[in-house]
Amino acid sequence: MRYVKISTQNTYEFLERLKKIGVLYAPHKISDKFYDFCEVEDVNNVVFNYHRTIRPPRHFFYPEREVLFAFDTRKVELYENTPSKRKQILFGVHSCDIVALRTMDSKFLDDQPDPYYKTRRENGIIIGLSCLPDEYCFCNVRRVEFVDAGFDLFFHELPDGFLVRVGTVVGHKLVDPYEKELFQEVTPADVEYMSSFEEKRSSMFTVKGNWDNLRYFMELRLDHPMYMRESEKCLGCGNCTLTCPSCKCYDVQDIPSIDGRTGERVRFWDSCQFRSHGLVAGDHNFRETKKDRFINRYHCKNSYCTATTTSYCVGCGRCTYFCPAEIQFKKNLMEIAGYHGGA
Repeated sequence: MRYVKISTQNTYEFLERLKKIGVLYAPHKISDKFYDFCEVEDVNNVVFNYHRTIRPPRHFFYPEREVLFAFDTRKVELYENTPSKRKQILFGVHSCDIVALRTMDSKFLDDQPDPYYKTRRENGIIIGLSCLPDEYCFCNVRRVEFVDAGFDLFFHELPDGFLVRVGTVVGHKLVDPYEKELFQEVTPADVEYMSSFEEKRSSMFTVKGNWDNLRYFMELRLDHPMYMRESEKCLGCGNCTLTCPSCKCYDVQDIPSIDGRTGERVRFWDSCQFRSHGLVAGDHNFRETKKDRFINRYHCKNSYCTATTTSYCVGCGRCTYFCPAEIQFKKNLMEIAGYHGGA
């Protein structure tokens, strides 16, 4: 892997150059508590120190709502909606979200690739950014706190800039034109700082160890009282799934126009926490109760993703942080597995 260094001032200049390649998105502060990936108009508004965004990066490649095609029954014709091929550059993506995008790839870019997702991913550039955890983070026990794939560039904080790992050919092409102008060689002092930063970061996580065996404990404790107790608090709003970086459920509807002959087929995000999610013909519901839906989500998020060799949950903490009922996902997982703080 190739390593270069960029100063803080040159980072802002680099972001300006990226805006000439495509649409640049980066973390912005949107309220007292919340951050989101927004289109960068002024690079000085980019936030480098944040914990999580309210919307996960997946929505850039798999929108909350998209028209798949329009139809006209009189002509028996379809008018397919083709996603824009303009470059989308995401700067400041944390390692947990990078792994989450790889889990999305494993579902939407399998042996039958989704053409809409595929087009956007092929025209997307991912630039990672190091971070420090808060009390909601547990990406370390998910083994995704440090990534070695899924990014074009990854920026690691230094006192006077960033140490940059170049991860792909696209990443090389981003650095090469400005190698002498904006970038410089990494020094031994930079490496030492990165090492101490990672050590400090590791010490800040509130849980330790490895949770690879969690899914087995969950299978063995399907009757655990936690499910009933916590599901009674649940509002069924779907916030946990809508903010999750690896949720992939969707619904498809044909929306007719008022003329009764034309219309659109629309795909939109769905949530396993909605009662309608398990509803099928004959008014049968595979997950009738909130408890049923609660259990399904916990087992889905903690199942094994072969492509990343991790669980589908990446420990970002969004589901707890944005839960209006204050349901503690991490705490509940520890309870059902019998883990303690040092587990």
